Amino acid sequence: MTNVVACIDGSSTSPAVCAYAVWASKRLNAPLKFLHVLEKTDTPVQTDLSGNIGLGSREALLKELTELDEQRGKLLIEHGRHMLEAAKAQALAKGIEHPICQQRRGDLVDTLRELEAEIRLLVMGKQGEDGDSLGDHISNNLERVVRTMHRPILVSPHDFVEPKSFMIAFDGSPTTRKGIEMVAGSPLFAGLPCHLIMVGNSSAEMQERLRWASTMLESAGFEVVTQIIAGEVKHVLCDYRDAHDIGMVVMGAYGHSKIRQFLVGSTTTKMIRHTSKVPLLLLR
Repeated sequence: MTNVVACIDGSSTSPAVCAYAVWASKRLNAPLKFLHVLEKTDTPVQTDLSGNIGLGSREALLKELTELDEQRGKLLIEHGRHMLEAAKAQALAKGIEHPICQQRRGDLVDTLRELEAEIRLLVMGKQGEDGDSLGDHISNNLERVVRTMHRPILVSPHDFVEPKSFMIAFDGSPTTRKGIEMVAGSPLFAGLPCHLIMVGNSSAEMQERLRWASTMLESAGFEVVTQIIAGEVKHVLCDYRDAHDIGMVVMGAYGHSKIRQFLVGSTTTKMIRHTSKVPLLLLR
């Protein structure tokens, strides 16, 4: 797991994806790779026209459609190369040495699965090239990637703002305890104030778990604010984020507690929709 990998496409979010990937690469002191995957596109429907026009005319038309489709494919490849070069130039201007550009053809999830062993952090936008028409909805690709990958995923909002603080959604489970240990040992968060939030009705057990996490982070040099807040998970986290000007939200992607469960199915969509303001880092 060596590279910060940024998935770029023709969406309006791509500049922010590049910027967050550059930010992460510098803080992690990790190589940066920009990845463009050209997925299968719709091809012309080869309707049987033999009943309407002569066979020779039909064959000529199909040949022309095939040639147009091939030309379209070449243009898409060239467009992708231009996007990669623009991303590389942006990274070089920000002081990244030797950013890598890679273009692949095929399914995005399959490609990322092949590259998974070399990914330290994956950066993606919440929407693809159809983002403007999706409104608040997330792309099918992102949801599939979150369900498939076993690497941290940074979901980028539309605009880049350098994080000056971060919030961890913590529930005290073994999975989120592992997440605390990952955060404590990662240079990605070094020097940033941490807000450690548990959602639920306060109890002695919750307070003890929160104390453990706070001690772990403080021992690693973090300034930590802790709170236990009752309420519905999404609303509590989003309201706290907005009220305290949080720069990044960190949480586990899966599990059995109510904090982690709400990132499965329809509740996954609800939370990622709210990354319009700040990035969301999903830990596995």
